[in-house]
Amino acid sequence: MKGHNLPVTVVCLALATIAISPLLAQTDPGPRPGPAAAGSFYPTLNSNEQAFFNQAQLRFQEVDSVSGAIAGESGVGLGPTFNGNSCAQCHAQPTIGGATPGLASPQNPIQNPQVALATLDGATNAVPSFITPTGPALEARFIKTSSGALDGGVHDLYTIAGRSDATGCTLAQPDFATAVSTNNVIFRTPTPLFGLGLVEATPDAVLQANLAATQSARTALKIGGVFNTSGNDGTITRFGWKAQNKSLLIFVGEAYNVEQGVSNENFPNERSAVAGCVFNGSPEDATNLLNQNASSPNFGTSVGTESEMASDVVNFAAFIRLSAPATPAPSTPSTLNGAAQFNAIGCNLCHSPTLTTGPSIFTGMSNVTYNPYSDFALHNMGTGLADGIHQGAAGPNQFRTAPLWGLGQRLFFLHDGRTTDLIEAIQAHSSSGSEANGVVRKFNALKASNVQDLLNFLRSL
Repeated sequence: MKGHNLPVTVVCLALATIAISPLLAQTDPGPRPGPAAAGSFYPTLNSNEQAFFNQAQLRFQEVDSVSGAIAGESGVGLGPTFNGNSCAQCHAQPTIGGATPGLASPQNPIQNPQVALATLDGATNAVPSFITPTGPALEARFIKTSSGALDGGVHDLYTIAGRSDATGCTLAQPDFATAVSTNNVIFRTPTPLFGLGLVEATPDAVLQANLAATQSARTALKIGGVFNTSGNDGTITRFGWKAQNKSLLIFVGEAYNVEQGVSNENFPNERSAVAGCVFNGSPEDATNLLNQNASSPNFGTSVGTESEMASDVVNFAAFIRLSAPATPAPSTPSTLNGAAQFNAIGCNLCHSPTLTTGPSIFTGMSNVTYNPYSDFALHNMGTGLADGIHQGAAGPNQFRTAPLWGLGQRLFFLHDGRTTDLIEAIQAHSSSGSEANGVVRKFNALKASNVQDLLNFLRSL
């Protein structure tokens, strides 16, 4: 599979089952302008829960260095390898907790932060060819090892070699040039995090019933759908591009360890712990026995707020868990018709418009009907989107249905961020073996005005 700069339009035209030239006159309206329609706490939370969210959000923005001694980089544990030095660095569009930044425009002046990160604080990294100023922030995975066995693991972009706080570390970057030239690397973009506490609070039985309710309609369009599950207790896993993580705490613990190189109480082993590149004991992030918040009146004592005494990963999970979903734009005649077309052609059979939470300990989050536009099941997306990676029960062609809430202000689409255009993203769903082929055929058969209304609806989410 090619990298994210693959000429998607050419591939899609070759794969499409019918001519799509009538659609070329229709246009993706682009990211919705105006203030970010996301980023705050769930509106029904009580004052204590709101305070926890606000403090956790600040922790989410913490910038890490190797030992926390660099001004403005007070977090501890960066590296030895990493893709970013802060959660908020890559989860930034349209605001903290969102999707990848990277495309400079009047509405989005934030360029891809991974470019400048390569040489921050004296680091001697080269920027890989697939990381560009106006492209998405990316994670790289190799499909196979040098011996030909399945790999699938993350190979971080950068190392701490050369940094002023990593004297003596000489760890080299992976050989991305060879991986690219041999088509042995695939990419993932950061997923938006808003509202995921509602997803976590949704019982397995609700997800199962939702999938069962559409079975006959899905069968008619040759759409399957299965859940990824935990190998220990068989319950549904639902977070990540292949729904490989069971909970938000597991999700953030793994990300902290893999993307920033910070060992923690969920993932206590340092990655790439080669001689000369390990500067801290593990886990580098842990529950605080003493209050570490220098601005707190209880600094240095065993007293503090939930946020102050909790580890980074607990704070990261709390920020996500207590966040509100993105707010859609007000409906118009066009978007209302677009929603009708969305349902009529079968998009809703995977991108489920509504789900309902179960009992929750958080104020006002019990038995809430919400609008994720996902069934959180795995679907075969065909050869055109296959990434060659296995995660849990998810095979190389399978992906979790991407939630569409908040799509109106996103910049990049699909798991590897290969396109910024909704029409290209929709067409990329159609290829040999894809469960979406029938739906894409129906999309291609829509009259022009309905296509535009459907695009307007998606950008209203």
